[in-house]
Amino acid sequence: MTILQLGDIAPPFETLTDAGHLVKLSDYRGQRVVLYFYPKDDTSGCTTQACGFRDAYPLISEKNAVVLGVSPDGVASHRKFKSKYNLPFTLLVDEEHRIAEMYGVWAEKKLYGRRYMGVIRSHFIIDAEGRIADVQYKISPTKSVDKALKSLAE
Repeated sequence: MTILQLGDIAPPFETLTDAGHLVKLSDYRGQRVVLYFYPKDDTSGCTTQACGFRDAYPLISEKNAVVLGVSPDGVASHRKFKSKYNLPFTLLVDEEHRIAEMYGVWAEKKLYGRRYMGVIRSHFIIDAEGRIADVQYKISPTKSVDKALKSLAE
């Protein structure tokens, strides 16, 4: 499993957005990016995290940063989730979990004794030059937003 460290170059990727447009991480060069990974649209923890980033978005924008949420859900699911909760940021499609694998967040999980592969809730702050400025693996939905804001303030 890939474990990214502070100062590493953020792994580049290209994928679809919730609007069905193709986007690359390099499109955000010159801005800071809060790249967060979550397991599934419209589930309790994922909604808590997304709404936290929604509510903090004005503060994040003031820090020359954008938020990008990544999950294995498709365009239609992302569009519905974004609309339902009025999310002001872009959701990225990772149906084949390629991005999650590059960032080391696609791993074995266990629930009720059953093992399966899934997204480990995590976030990364990527600086304006494309380097990892903060790494938070296995973060709780509520702490993710607070830690991202703290990192952006530094």
